[in-house]
Order: sequence, then structure tokens, then C-alpha cells
Amino acid sequence: MPKKIRHMDYVLFIPYLILCGIGIVMVYSSSSYVAAGIGSSPTSYLFRQLVWVLGGLVITLFCMNLKIDYFKRTKLWGILGFAMLAVLVGLRLFGQSINGAAGWIVLGPMSIQPAEFCKFYLIVYLSTMIAQRERRLGVAKLRDLNAQLAMLGVMIVLIVIQPDIGGATINLAIAAVILFASGMSYLYGVGIFVTAAVGFEWVLVPMMSRLPQSVLANSYQLRRFLGFLNPFTTASGAGTQLVNSYYAISNGGLTGVGIGNSLQKRGYLPEPNTDFIMSITAEELGLLGVLLVMGLLLVIVGRMIYIGVRSNNTFNTLVCYGVAAYLTIQAFINVGGIVGLIPITGVTFPFISYGGSSMMVLTLSFGLVLNVSSLEQIARASAVRQES
Repeated sequence: MPKKIRHMDYVLFIPYLILCGIGIVMVYSSSSYVAAGIGSSPTSYLFRQLVWVLGGLVITLFCMNLKIDYFKRTKLWGILGFAMLAVLVGLRLFGQSINGAAGWIVLGPMSIQPAEFCKFYLIVYLSTMIAQRERRLGVAKLRDLNAQLAMLGVMIVLIVIQPDIGGATINLAIAAVILFASGMSYLYGVGIFVTAAVGFEWVLVPMMSRLPQSVLANSYQLRRFLGFLNPFTTASGAGTQLVNSYYAISNGGLTGVGIGNSLQKRGYLPEPNTDFIMSITAEELGLLGVLLVMGLLLVIVGRMIYIGVRSNNTFNTLVCYGVAAYLTIQAFINVGGIVGLIPITGVTFPFISYGGSSMMVLTLSFGLVLNVSSLEQIARASAVRQES
């Protein structure tokens, strides 16, 4: 048995498997009416999700057992970065538009969302560049990464103009967390977030609320924002999604109405198997079911942070913090949207929502953290043997 498998971090791995299992059940339950509505088999989404989950498990184990130096090849990541930029530019010009965002490459029955892969790229590339500069210079400073940050900034701008605000926000948050964790530019990063928060509250919200209806009618993203501002006064239009999400959560109560018994998935909530799968989970499994899902994800995120804190290797630490930030921000944006805390942005919930691109990137990231965790456990076991 490979050494890394023997040192598998089950505190990470078991919650991951349970979340994927819950996701399979909820995708089947929430998608059966969607599939029937398009003339497909009620189990079509179930079988696809099974393929993605099993494929993701293979990806996880592969990444876990891969030599970690393969993830630190700066020339390779530089080439991949320019390739990513070219794909994002091509998407803006020729990409398939889904839910108002031209961010999809459609290959027959399969759709790929390149912006999802930017998350993994950003985590590994930034962690690698900061760790290398730290080894060479003793400490990495923001000005040492001007070229890399410029390229990542262009990526985020290209994601924004698709438009994919949720994806851009997650990528920006990952970059900010990695920079904070590296010890660089605390004031710079805090300034960015304070400026963004003030701008959102005092400039963007009032401005958006005063836009004419003719403008709102032609923009999917603006209609979602209007629905966030006034969900019940626009319940028959822009606020339909959020209002029906409220109904689903209210119907579920503490213990839920039972798997398969959701009313809101029957044509009331759009995308019940992706963006609004946690609304359906709340309706069918109740608050207790949602707390179980959130608790399992919290265990994973907490364990990643713990591994990062204990590591003496900069690359390992930054990867753990970056993936933890990825999972946390994505879950917050998804749940925040369905409860009306923030505008709905079309972000899926980690390991639960249906989607191939999302599952592939999640499992790539998760497998890398398992790799780091195994290396840390092997190093500690070796140190204990030497002391004894």
C-alpha cells in the first residue's frame, strides 16, 4: 500500500465522502422534475452526478498520491496561465450563454465552466510563487509578485465581464486570503475589502435601486439584484427565486417534509439541483439536515486550517488556507443568496450541487490538501521515530 494512503487524513476524507453521498441523494431528489420537464429520464441527473462523484474520487486519490513537486513547476503554471487567459477571452467572444453568463464551453452533452478551474490555478500558482520568493529572498513582498498579480487580475476582470460576479468574488477572496496568510500587505488587503464594502452599501445599492425598468428587463444579473433589494414587491418577476427559496426553507421547518416531498422543486424554484439545492435540502431535510451539511463542511475547513497552522512549509500552509477559503466563501455566497443575505449570483454549494466542472475543481483542490496532510503526518511520524 502506498505510504500516503497509509497516512490518509480520515478527518478530512470521511466528511468528504458523506457530503458527496448527501449530494447524490439531493441531486436525484431535486432534479427528477427538471429531467421530466425536458423529456429526459428522472434518473438522468442522478447517473451523471454519480459519474462526477466517482470520477472526482479518482481525481482526489490521484492528486493525493502525486509527488507534490509536480504542483510547483512555475514554468508549467505560467504557460497554463496564458492558456487560461486565452480561453477566457474566447469565452467572452464565442462562449455559450447560460443564465445570462457567457462562461461555458459546450461539448455535446457536457458543459465546462473554465472560470471554475481558475480557482485551483490561482491557489497553486500563488502559493508556489510566494514560497519560491520566500526561499530565495527570505521574505516575499507584494512588489515581487507584480507580474503574477497582474495576470491574475486580468483573469478576474475577464470573469467579471462574462458576467460571473460570484466566480470573480471567490477568486478574489482566495487571492486575498493567500496574500494575508503569507504575511504581505495586511493594510493593502484590508483597504480593498473596506472600500468594496462601503462602495457596495453606499454607492452600488442606491444606484441599482434607481435604474429604470427598461434597463433591468434586459439584464439577468440586474434583475437578480433587484430581486434581492425588494423580493416581495417583485415576487412575480425579479424576486420570484428568492421568495420561493423563502417558502422552501419555511416549509422545511426543523425536520423537513421528507426526501422527495419538496413542493418548490416542482417548477417554482429554478435550478433546484444546482444554485438552489440547499433550499430544497432545507425543505426536505429541515434545519437539522442543513446543519448536518454545514457541520461536515465546517469540519473539513477547520481541519484544513489546522493542517496549515501546524505546517512549517510555506507552500503547504498557503494551499491549505487557499482551499479552506475557497470552500468557505463559496458556501457563504450560495447560502447567503438563498436566505437573502446577499444577491443571488449562481454559485453552487460545495460537494452537494450538481455539476461536473465544480466537482472536478473541488476534488483537485481536496486531493492536493490530502497530499499535504499525508506529507505532514509522514514527516511527524519520521521525527518521532528519530527521537525514540
